[in-house]
Amino acid sequence: MKIAKNSLKAALAEGKTQIGLWSQLANPFVVEMIAGAGFDWIGLDAEHGPSDLVGIYHQLHACLAAGSSHPMVRLPSFDKVAIKQYLDIGVQTLLIPQVDSADMARAIVKATRYAPAGERGYCNAPRASNFGRVKDYPFVAADELFLIAQPESMLAVENLPAMVEVDGIDAFFFGPGDLSADMGHLHQGNHPEIVDVLSKAARVVRDAGKAAGIICSDEALTRRYIDMGFNIVAVGSDQGLLVKGADALAARFRQA
Repeated sequence: MKIAKNSLKAALAEGKTQIGLWSQLANPFVVEMIAGAGFDWIGLDAEHGPSDLVGIYHQLHACLAAGSSHPMVRLPSFDKVAIKQYLDIGVQTLLIPQVDSADMARAIVKATRYAPAGERGYCNAPRASNFGRVKDYPFVAADELFLIAQPESMLAVENLPAMVEVDGIDAFFFGPGDLSADMGHLHQGNHPEIVDVLSKAARVVRDAGKAAGIICSDEALTRRYIDMGFNIVAVGSDQGLLVKGADALAARFRQA
């Protein structure tokens, strides 16, 4: 038996922009619904959503059962133990928030690799290896791993030229919300100064041959980001779709 292929990694290698939806509701039924819509990837959020390891496990099943959407998981923070656990249950695309330096990026890579390349804890038969049926899993796991760092501060932006040189970090997914706060524009993720910083950051990342990610719910600005070179793009969230749809429906009937 062979290791499962990472469709997000393969598509990006072919130069295809990948459009996704963020999932914060921590519910496998919701994940199955949105994954069936045809997005390239679904972002399962264990940082700001109420998901834990077991919750993500069930959401992985739901996502993969629904169709071709690839599950990306954002951890709450950089935690070597958590990285080991999430990799063992079969996560192949990991997003680590609040990455500010090349040293931290290198530490993240080490946490995802078995010795001697790194320090990932070894398990003989994790779910990621189909419980031991993928016999060469320890030797090929990194081939299908896609590791994303999330720069969310001006310190991270300043350190970006060094960070993009870290081997093993495949992409940088920028957080406009935290960046807006750090730049003095709290809750203004679409502020022109932030858009300008992100445009320059995307150029640094793409010039290094890596993928650049962003989340934006403003359709016109999202298309501008794609033109800037962002190629892992979240265009909204399950929470946003539910709130907006519910508010609009309630408003129509209140008026009636």
